[in-house]
Amino acid sequence: MNDEQLQQLSHRIGEQLKRRQATVTAAESCTGGWIAKVFTDISGSSAWFERGFVTYSNEAKQQMVGVQDTTLQQHGAVSEQTVREMATGAAKAAAAEYAIAVSGIAGPEGGTPDKPVGTVWFAIVGPEGRVLAQRQIFAGDRDAVRRQSVAWALQTLLDEFLIN
Repeated sequence: MNDEQLQQLSHRIGEQLKRRQATVTAAESCTGGWIAKVFTDISGSSAWFERGFVTYSNEAKQQMVGVQDTTLQQHGAVSEQTVREMATGAAKAAAAEYAIAVSGIAGPEGGTPDKPVGTVWFAIVGPEGRVLAQRQIFAGDRDAVRRQSVAWALQTLLDEFLIN
């Protein structure tokens, strides 16, 4: 998905959020603020996106969005449990109805047999505590993995939470 397509997707998300008078936040690790960038590329996005969190280190995940040390010790940063805590913690910290959390291994180093390069965990939370958590494995270089992660997160937020 190219930059223009990401902006179109972000615009559609914004329209749906405005219709609901709701806001979204993001807790990003491997995407490094790219979701926040795509949101803020849209003029007027302050109506539905107030803040995001770049939580690249484990310490940042704990301090900014309330991930528990025991979760990181037992499951690692790239895990369903961690992204669930990231998303719920970000939603609470930002007082947002929706939150996206992303944590993965964009490469080229850092992969393991259990979690190869390209492994990315996502969690999206919505109203009434609904949580969708899913793992994806993307191919390509670091930029490709990160771009695919942003696209997947935004498309899933739109399809699973905002269009009904």
